[in-house]
Amino acid sequence: MAVSKKEIGECPIDAALSVVDGRWKGTILWRLADGPMRTAELRRSIPEITERMLIRHLHELVADGIIERHDAGTVPPRVHYSISEYGKTLGPVLGALCDWGRKDMARRAAQDRHNAAAPTSPASPPSSAGTTRRPRRKLNPA
Repeated sequence: MAVSKKEIGECPIDAALSVVDGRWKGTILWRLADGPMRTAELRRSIPEITERMLIRHLHELVADGIIERHDAGTVPPRVHYSISEYGKTLGPVLGALCDWGRKDMARRAAQDRHNAAAPTSPASPPSSAGTTRRPRRKLNPA
Protein backbone atom coordinates (compact mmCIF):
# COMPACT_ATOMS: atom_id res chain seq x y z
CA MET A 1 0.00 0.00 0.00
CA ALA A 2 1.37 3.42 -0.94
CA VAL A 3 2.17 5.85 1.83
CA SER A 4 0.87 9.38 1.35
CA LYS A 5 3.29 12.27 1.69
CA LYS A 6 1.62 13.32 4.93
CA GLU A 7 2.09 9.94 6.60
CA ILE A 8 5.46 9.61 8.26
CA GLY A 9 7.05 6.19 8.51
CA GLU A 10 9.61 5.05 11.03
CA CYS A 11 12.58 6.60 9.23
CA PRO A 12 13.70 9.89 10.82
CA ILE A 13 15.22 11.04 7.52
CA ASP A 14 11.82 10.65 5.84
CA ALA A 15 10.22 12.57 8.71
CA ALA A 16 12.68 15.45 8.29
CA LEU A 17 12.43 15.48 4.50
CA SER A 18 8.63 15.47 4.60
CA VAL A 19 8.79 18.91 6.23
CA VAL A 20 11.09 20.51 3.66
CA ASP A 21 9.95 18.41 0.71
CA GLY A 22 8.72 20.55 -2.12
CA ARG A 23 10.23 22.24 -5.14
CA TRP A 24 10.35 25.70 -3.53
CA LYS A 25 10.42 25.18 0.25
CA GLY A 26 14.21 25.33 0.47
CA THR A 27 14.26 28.55 -1.54
CA ILE A 28 11.51 30.08 0.61
CA LEU A 29 13.40 29.22 3.79
CA TRP A 30 16.62 30.55 2.29
CA ARG A 31 14.91 33.88 1.49
CA LEU A 32 13.35 34.10 4.95
CA ALA A 33 16.71 33.43 6.63
CA ASP A 34 17.54 37.13 6.08
CA GLY A 35 14.42 38.23 7.95
CA PRO A 36 10.65 38.56 7.64
CA MET A 37 9.19 39.13 4.19
CA ARG A 38 5.77 39.98 2.85
CA THR A 39 4.12 37.58 0.43
CA ALA A 40 4.68 39.92 -2.54
CA GLU A 41 8.36 40.34 -1.61
CA LEU A 42 8.80 36.57 -1.52
CA ARG A 43 7.03 36.26 -4.85
CA ARG A 44 9.31 38.87 -6.47
CA SER A 45 12.43 37.27 -4.99
CA ILE A 46 11.54 33.91 -6.57
CA PRO A 47 10.40 34.85 -10.08
CA GLU A 48 10.00 31.25 -11.27
CA ILE A 49 7.41 30.31 -8.63
CA THR A 50 3.70 30.72 -9.26
CA GLU A 51 1.64 32.56 -6.69
CA ARG A 52 -0.47 29.47 -6.13
CA MET A 53 2.60 27.33 -5.38
CA LEU A 54 4.07 30.00 -3.11
CA ILE A 55 0.86 30.20 -1.06
CA ARG A 56 0.62 26.41 -0.91
CA HIS A 57 4.19 26.02 0.38
CA LEU A 58 3.75 28.89 2.85
CA HIS A 59 0.61 27.27 4.28
CA GLU A 60 2.37 23.91 4.60
CA LEU A 61 5.39 25.47 6.33
CA VAL A 62 3.08 27.35 8.72
CA ALA A 63 1.12 24.14 9.44
CA ASP A 64 4.40 22.33 10.20
CA GLY A 65 5.46 25.13 12.57
CA ILE A 66 8.54 26.02 10.51
CA ILE A 67 7.47 29.57 9.68
CA GLU A 68 5.04 32.00 11.27
CA ARG A 69 2.39 34.05 9.52
CA HIS A 70 1.97 37.55 10.91
CA ASP A 71 -1.23 39.36 9.93
CA ALA A 72 -1.31 43.08 10.77
CA GLY A 73 -5.11 42.98 10.67
CA THR A 74 -5.31 45.97 8.36
CA VAL A 75 -7.27 46.69 5.22
CA PRO A 76 -5.81 45.97 2.74
CA PRO A 77 -4.30 42.89 4.38
CA ARG A 78 -0.66 43.19 5.36
CA VAL A 79 0.86 39.75 5.95
CA HIS A 80 4.47 38.80 6.40
CA TYR A 81 6.24 35.54 7.14
CA SER A 82 9.24 34.74 9.29
CA ILE A 83 11.04 31.63 10.44
CA SER A 84 9.71 30.40 13.78
CA GLU A 85 11.90 29.52 16.75
CA TYR A 86 11.25 25.86 15.95
CA GLY A 87 12.08 26.51 12.29
CA LYS A 88 15.43 27.98 13.32
CA THR A 89 16.39 24.53 14.60
CA LEU A 90 16.47 23.52 10.92
CA GLY A 91 19.34 25.96 10.35
CA PRO A 92 22.21 23.50 10.88
CA VAL A 93 20.41 20.82 8.86
CA LEU A 94 19.74 23.16 5.94
CA GLY A 95 23.30 24.50 6.22
CA ALA A 96 24.67 20.97 5.88
CA LEU A 97 22.36 20.30 2.91
CA CYS A 98 23.48 23.58 1.34
CA ASP A 99 27.15 22.69 1.76
CA TRP A 100 26.57 19.26 0.27
CA GLY A 101 24.58 20.80 -2.59
CA ARG A 102 27.40 23.23 -3.41
CA LYS A 103 29.90 20.37 -3.52
CA ASP A 104 27.58 18.31 -5.71
CA MET A 105 27.00 21.25 -8.07
CA ALA A 106 30.77 21.77 -8.36
CA ARG A 107 31.30 18.05 -8.97
CA ARG A 108 28.67 18.02 -11.70
CA ALA A 109 30.10 21.17 -13.32
CA ALA A 110 33.59 19.62 -13.32
CA GLN A 111 32.19 16.43 -14.79
CA ASP A 112 30.38 18.41 -17.51
CA ARG A 113 33.58 20.36 -18.32
CA HIS A 114 35.53 17.10 -18.47
CA ASN A 115 32.97 15.52 -20.77
CA ALA A 116 32.91 18.59 -23.02
CA ALA A 117 36.72 18.69 -23.25
CA ALA A 118 37.13 14.96 -23.89
CA PRO A 119 38.52 14.37 -27.37
CA THR A 120 36.26 12.50 -29.68
CA SER A 121 37.56 10.08 -32.28
CA PRO A 122 36.88 11.11 -35.85
CA ALA A 123 34.01 9.32 -37.44
CA SER A 124 35.10 6.69 -39.92
CA PRO A 125 33.64 6.92 -43.41
CA PRO A 126 30.85 4.52 -44.12
CA SER A 127 32.03 1.23 -45.45
CA SER A 128 30.87 0.15 -48.86
CA ALA A 129 31.76 -3.47 -48.25
CA GLY A 130 28.83 -5.77 -48.58
CA THR A 131 26.44 -3.25 -50.12
CA THR A 132 24.31 -4.19 -53.08
CA ARG A 133 23.93 -0.68 -54.32
CA ARG A 134 24.58 -0.17 -58.01
CA PRO A 135 26.67 2.75 -59.20
CA ARG A 136 24.75 5.68 -60.65
CA ARG A 137 24.44 5.92 -64.40
CA LYS A 138 25.38 9.12 -66.07
CA LEU A 139 22.57 10.74 -67.94
CA ASN A 140 23.31 11.75 -71.51
CA PRO A 141 22.04 15.20 -72.26
CA ALA A 142 20.00 15.00 -75.39
